[in-house]
This record gives sequence, structure tokens and C-alpha cells, in this order.
Amino acid sequence: MAFSFWGNCVNSVMKFKIAIIGTGNVAWHLAPALENAGHVITEVYGRDLDRASKITARLYASEPKIDLDFSESQAQIFILAIKDEAISELADAIILPEESILVHTSGAQPLDVLGYSSASYIGIFYPLQSFTTGQKMDFSEVPLLLEAEDQAVLQKLQKLAKSISNQTYIVRSKDRKAIHVAAVFASNFSNHMIRISEEIMRRQGLDFDMMKPLIIETISKSLQIGAKKAQTGPAIREDYETLEDHFRFLNFNPELAEIYRLISQDIIDS
Repeated sequence: MAFSFWGNCVNSVMKFKIAIIGTGNVAWHLAPALENAGHVITEVYGRDLDRASKITARLYASEPKIDLDFSESQAQIFILAIKDEAISELADAIILPEESILVHTSGAQPLDVLGYSSASYIGIFYPLQSFTTGQKMDFSEVPLLLEAEDQAVLQKLQKLAKSISNQTYIVRSKDRKAIHVAAVFASNFSNHMIRISEEIMRRQGLDFDMMKPLIIETISKSLQIGAKKAQTGPAIREDYETLEDHFRFLNFNPELAEIYRLISQDIIDS
């Protein structure tokens, strides 16, 4: 049976009907981005009707939904924007119409986690970005990582991705895992280091604002010339006297002192 394309073409841009499964940070940003690109968000599912309603209230004609029976839905693409640990369970439980495409937005979970769903086709639609509800986000600058075994489905996901982002990539699950690990270092860990910096400054009764120009310059320089060339500080200089002095200062928190030692040693070794 031939695989037919859905939607109407306006100025060569395919429009899709889409259901969002989830009410977290990704869903909060993704749903309006898709609608603003001309797609129709038919439903937003959430276990909490109030949370689903808060997202549909930002959309033109979408309905909140608290059950997983989508058998009568007009949507063609169903996007699971939920926690990683819930993907398999919801994918198995959701009831989908024929010829539906089910995708998830996880960076860590493989494609085959959707393998036992009732979807006709499955795929990945992973936005490589850190999302916070309420924070403004320009989705055109968000890299979207795509995967599907069916080439026609992959083409659809590419069209969908390109309608909201200037950066789209086809990435297999094994490579997406490496990207996700790298993203944890680049985003989550760097943010945690800033949090530690805030704590140290607050402990001394100092204003953290004086650190902000340094943080901005460090990130900017790292992206411009590469992190290795941009590295400064006592560890890269192998200034062991200063390193020991800092380590002693951090004795008020042995865990922080050990983090300082490990990272400094890794900088020296690299």
C-alpha cells in the first residue's frame, strides 16, 4: 500500500494536524511554535486537565484531553513530550488511529522504545535545547534531531522540523545518546557550576552579579575560538600553590573541595 502524504501544501509547505502528549516544558514551547508555523494542534493530553488547559489556552483551537484514546483524533502526528521513564508506558497505552505517526522528544531514549505502540509509524523529534516554562524561546534556533526507519515518515518529520527550525539533523539513536551525554556536560553541568559559584558568593555575603560579565565572556569566547583554547585559570597554568589554597578554602564543604580537585586535575591532564 502506498504511503500518502497528509495535509495541504501552501507555498510548498506541508501543514500537519498534530496532537501533543504531555504538559511539561517541551510541550509548553513546542505546541505554540508548531501552531505559529501553520500546523493545527488538535489536542493536548495531560494527566492533569488544568495543566493541559493552560497549554491549550495559548493555542487557537486545541482541546485538552485526559484519556489516551485518540482513535477518533484528526491528528496525523502524535508527539510524546513527556519524561523519559514514562515514554514506554504511554506509548503502549495510547490508542491511535490508522496511519498515525508516533514520535518522542527524548535525547536519551532509543527509537525502539516506541516499538510496541499501536502507531503505524514511529520516529524521533528531539529538540536539542534546555526548556523552562514561561521563558521566551526562539524555536528557529533550536536544533531538531530526527530519526525514523521509514523514509517517507522521515521526510515528513524533516518538513515538520524545517517549518519551525533552521537547524535539522538526521541522527541515529546511538549517536543521539552521545549528543545527549555531551549536552549534559555542556548545559546541565555548566549550569550546576554556576549554581556552586552562586553559593560560594552568597556564603561570603558577596553580590553574584559581579560574576555575570565573566560568565558571559567565558561562554562567548569558548564558542568563538573553542573551549580548549579559551581555557584559563590556575589549573591550565599548573599553579599548584593557588590550587592548594583554593582546595583548603573549600574545606567547609568536602564535596565541593573534591569537585574542585577532580575538575582541576582533568584540566591539567587534558
